[in-house]
Amino acid sequence: MPFWRSYYHIVWATKNREALIQPELEPRLFAYIVRKAAELDAYIYALNGWFDHVHLVTSIPPKIAVSHFVKDIKGSSSHDLNLQGLEYRFAWQRGYGVLTLGQTQLARAIAYVNEQKQHHRAETAIPWLEHCSEINEGPEDHGLTRSHVPALKEEAPVYNILGDPAF
Repeated sequence: MPFWRSYYHIVWATKNREALIQPELEPRLFAYIVRKAAELDAYIYALNGWFDHVHLVTSIPPKIAVSHFVKDIKGSSSHDLNLQGLEYRFAWQRGYGVLTLGQTQLARAIAYVNEQKQHHRAETAIPWLEHCSEINEGPEDHGLTRSHVPALKEEAPVYNILGDPAF
């Protein structure tokens, strides 16, 4: 296995953002996600969510595309839940959101995910970090050439939830 340090913050939602992730269901769902990620040789640093979505901070080995990892986790977890005889059909919405993280951002991303329920109760969740989509909403392609590559900078540090200075 090559040397790698690839960190991701991934979010995905239930079908139509319905409140399908009830407290009695959450332990089974989260345990399944952790087991499936381990089967894929991925590491889970944080896993949490709200009634209608899940956040995951993970490292995915470079042999697996992020899209395949998410597809495997979502597909197999919904299948597992539906085998449990729920009173409703569990389904995930198409698409997901993914952000890459550097080593210095990892601790803040973990804290944000671990505090999901508190953020949603207090309405302090960061909308940008709660977003997922079924369409490709990547950065705009401005057709830059090699000779003209501007420095990229976020408008504000997204994990700056504790009022600390930017990274």
